[in-house]
Amino acid sequence: MNRPASNPDRATMEAARWLVALEDDPDDADLRSRIDAWRAADPAHDAAWRDTAHVHALMPAAASGEFAARQPGATTARRGGRQGFGQRIAAGVLTAVAAGILLLLAPGLVLRLQSDQVTTTAEVRSIALDDGSLVLLGADSAIALLDRDANRGIRLLKGEAFFQVAPDPERPFKVVARDVEVTVLGTSFNVRLGVEGAEVAVATGVVQVATTVEDRAVSLYLEPGNWARIGATRPVERGALRTDEVAPWRRGQIVARDRPMADVIDELRRYYQGAIVVADDALRGRRVTGVYNLGDPKAALNAIVGAHGGAVRQVSPWLLIAWGS
Repeated sequence: MNRPASNPDRATMEAARWLVALEDDPDDADLRSRIDAWRAADPAHDAAWRDTAHVHALMPAAASGEFAARQPGATTARRGGRQGFGQRIAAGVLTAVAAGILLLLAPGLVLRLQSDQVTTTAEVRSIALDDGSLVLLGADSAIALLDRDANRGIRLLKGEAFFQVAPDPERPFKVVARDVEVTVLGTSFNVRLGVEGAEVAVATGVVQVATTVEDRAVSLYLEPGNWARIGATRPVERGALRTDEVAPWRRGQIVARDRPMADVIDELRRYYQGAIVVADDALRGRRVTGVYNLGDPKAALNAIVGAHGGAVRQVSPWLLIAWGS
């Protein structure tokens, strides 16, 4: 628990776990000291604790009915007597709501200011560019136009998009997704930002994918049916698929072939009108293969985690929690 969180989601999850532990044993002085040390180690930890504790104080009915109102950031709690599933539900509720505060209020506003086009949950939008190219922007996604004087192209800020690029040998079309740059002359392909980096899949033509990640220079060419996934902490992954499986979200599907579960669930979240929380780190790291219906996110989540012995509980109309066996 004492390792620094790498992002706001991780900090929020850790804050929820600390709070549940404190709820279970409020008289543990050593636990209080460790919580204080964790909060002091990183401003993100302290912010996550304050937000999560505030949500905790407002949700007495969501856990056991014995939470007492308290000030944000206070390290006091009563013993709730929750065990097993009850603790995981409490952690999941806290994580979902506090993560919503962090992810929807501040980052969402910044994203909208940076973007030229933004879609909402389950919304897909077709966008015609000035050069004749078309962009099909996936659900809960965002793009910004590159400098029109220097380039033609798009910066993918969130989610995924399918591109049908109008040929122009004199002006390559670029798609920038974090540290990954895709260059084409005229082709169709999909780019998706996931938890482990950017994934590019080609339907027609040839694309060049290049990046420098942690001093590793990568440059490769992809032909129809090729895909590549490039992340900051993993080796480059490459594979092949049928061209009709490129961007299956256009048909309302997720087609996963040995993908990280966290990545697949992250894609599913963009089609669910609420929060999906995986309250099990081990489950999150499993690999997933299957075809899932984006029109029924709850059934899709059940199928994804059920294949690995997990289960899903719908806590409210807007919250699904998955956990391992």
